Amino acid sequence: MSFGRRIGQPLVEPIESVPPGALVVTGHVTRDVVPGLCAELEALLYAPDGTVRRPGAEVDCDVGGVARADLALVEAVARLGLVARRAGGGKLRLRNAPPELRGLLDLVGLADVVDVRCAPEADGAADG
Repeated sequence: MSFGRRIGQPLVEPIESVPPGALVVTGHVTRDVVPGLCAELEALLYAPDGTVRRPGAEVDCDVGGVARADLALVEAVARLGLVARRAGGGKLRLRNAPPELRGLLDLVGLADVVDVRCAPEADGAADG
Protein backbone atom coordinates (compact mmCIF):
# COMPACT_ATOMS: atom_id res chain seq x y z
CA MET A 1 0.00 0.00 0.00
CA SER A 2 1.32 3.42 -0.93
CA PHE A 3 0.46 6.74 0.64
CA GLY A 4 1.78 9.29 -1.83
CA ARG A 5 1.51 13.02 -1.59
CA ARG A 6 -1.69 14.53 -2.91
CA ILE A 7 -1.12 16.77 -5.90
CA GLY A 8 -3.08 19.99 -6.25
CA GLN A 9 -4.87 22.25 -3.81
CA PRO A 10 -5.44 21.00 -0.26
CA LEU A 11 -9.01 20.11 0.65
CA VAL A 12 -9.12 22.74 3.40
CA GLU A 13 -7.13 25.92 3.13
CA PRO A 14 -6.35 27.96 6.24
CA ILE A 15 -8.36 31.18 6.44
CA GLU A 16 -5.52 33.10 8.00
CA SER A 17 -2.21 31.82 9.23
CA VAL A 18 -1.92 31.47 12.98
CA PRO A 19 1.10 33.24 14.45
CA PRO A 20 3.49 31.24 16.61
CA GLY A 21 2.58 31.34 20.29
CA ALA A 22 -1.12 31.86 19.63
CA LEU A 23 -3.81 30.00 21.53
CA VAL A 24 -5.93 27.92 19.15
CA VAL A 25 -9.49 27.11 20.27
CA THR A 26 -11.29 24.37 18.35
CA GLY A 27 -14.34 22.17 18.73
CA HIS A 28 -17.28 22.78 21.01
CA VAL A 29 -16.38 25.06 23.92
CA THR A 30 -18.24 24.33 27.14
CA ARG A 31 -17.97 26.00 30.53
CA ASP A 32 -16.01 22.97 31.76
CA VAL A 33 -13.11 23.60 29.36
CA VAL A 34 -12.74 27.33 30.08
CA PRO A 35 -10.36 26.90 33.09
CA GLY A 36 -8.14 24.65 30.94
CA LEU A 37 -8.06 27.23 28.15
CA CYS A 38 -7.10 29.92 30.67
CA ALA A 39 -4.32 27.70 32.04
CA GLU A 40 -3.08 27.04 28.50
CA LEU A 41 -2.98 30.77 27.77
CA GLU A 42 -1.15 31.45 31.04
CA ALA A 43 1.45 28.86 30.04
CA LEU A 44 1.98 30.73 26.77
CA LEU A 45 2.20 34.14 28.45
CA TYR A 46 4.39 33.40 31.48
CA ALA A 47 7.95 32.09 31.59
CA PRO A 48 8.73 29.21 33.98
CA ASP A 49 10.06 31.71 36.54
CA GLY A 50 6.68 33.51 36.60
CA THR A 51 7.68 36.60 34.62
CA VAL A 52 5.59 37.79 31.69
CA ARG A 53 7.21 36.86 28.39
CA ARG A 54 6.05 39.94 26.41
CA PRO A 55 4.48 42.62 28.65
CA GLY A 56 1.92 44.78 26.87
CA ALA A 57 1.91 42.69 23.70
CA GLU A 58 -1.36 41.67 22.07
CA VAL A 59 -2.32 38.05 22.64
CA ASP A 60 -3.51 36.08 19.62
CA CYS A 61 -6.34 33.56 19.94
CA ASP A 62 -7.57 31.72 16.84
CA VAL A 63 -11.24 30.76 17.10
CA GLY A 64 -11.77 29.75 13.48
CA GLY A 65 -12.13 26.08 14.42
CA VAL A 66 -14.91 26.41 17.00
CA ALA A 67 -17.95 24.25 16.35
CA ARG A 68 -20.53 26.71 17.60
CA ALA A 69 -20.58 30.31 18.75
CA ASP A 70 -22.63 30.47 21.96
CA LEU A 71 -22.52 32.07 25.39
CA ALA A 72 -20.03 29.49 26.69
CA LEU A 73 -17.61 30.66 24.00
CA VAL A 74 -18.32 34.29 24.91
CA GLU A 75 -17.51 33.46 28.55
CA ALA A 76 -14.27 31.82 27.41
CA VAL A 77 -13.33 34.91 25.41
CA ALA A 78 -14.08 37.19 28.37
CA ARG A 79 -11.98 35.11 30.76
CA LEU A 80 -9.14 34.76 28.25
CA GLY A 81 -9.21 38.54 27.87
CA LEU A 82 -8.79 38.91 31.63
CA VAL A 83 -5.83 36.50 31.60
CA ALA A 84 -4.22 38.54 28.82
CA ARG A 85 -4.71 41.82 30.68
CA ARG A 86 -3.33 40.42 33.93
CA ALA A 87 -0.22 39.30 32.05
CA GLY A 88 1.04 42.77 31.36
CA GLY A 89 -1.98 44.57 30.00
CA GLY A 90 -2.04 43.06 26.51
CA LYS A 91 -5.30 42.97 24.59
CA LEU A 92 -6.80 39.69 23.40
CA ARG A 93 -6.88 39.55 19.60
CA LEU A 94 -9.34 37.05 18.15
CA ARG A 95 -8.45 35.67 14.74
CA ASN A 96 -10.87 34.07 12.28
CA ALA A 97 -13.88 34.93 14.42
CA PRO A 98 -17.12 33.71 12.83
CA PRO A 99 -19.88 36.30 12.29
CA GLU A 100 -22.05 34.67 14.98
CA LEU A 101 -19.34 35.17 17.60
CA ARG A 102 -18.80 38.79 16.55
CA GLY A 103 -22.54 39.39 16.93
CA LEU A 104 -22.65 37.83 20.39
CA LEU A 105 -19.61 39.82 21.54
CA ASP A 106 -21.31 43.00 20.35
CA LEU A 107 -24.57 42.02 22.05
CA VAL A 108 -22.96 41.49 25.47
CA GLY A 109 -20.71 44.54 25.20
CA LEU A 110 -17.37 42.80 24.72
CA ALA A 111 -16.73 43.91 21.14
CA ASP A 112 -14.65 46.85 22.41
CA VAL A 113 -12.75 44.73 24.93
CA VAL A 114 -11.22 42.32 22.42
CA ASP A 115 -9.70 43.03 19.03
CA VAL A 116 -11.62 40.90 16.53
CA ARG A 117 -9.96 39.93 13.27
CA CYS A 118 -12.45 38.17 11.06
CA ALA A 119 -11.72 35.99 8.08
CA PRO A 120 -11.88 37.87 4.76
CA GLU A 121 -14.35 35.28 3.42
CA ALA A 122 -16.74 35.80 6.35
CA ASP A 123 -18.31 39.00 5.15
CA GLY A 124 -16.41 40.04 2.07
CA ALA A 125 -14.15 42.53 3.85
CA ALA A 126 -11.43 42.14 6.41
CA ASP A 127 -11.76 43.91 9.73
CA GLY A 128 -8.57 45.35 10.94
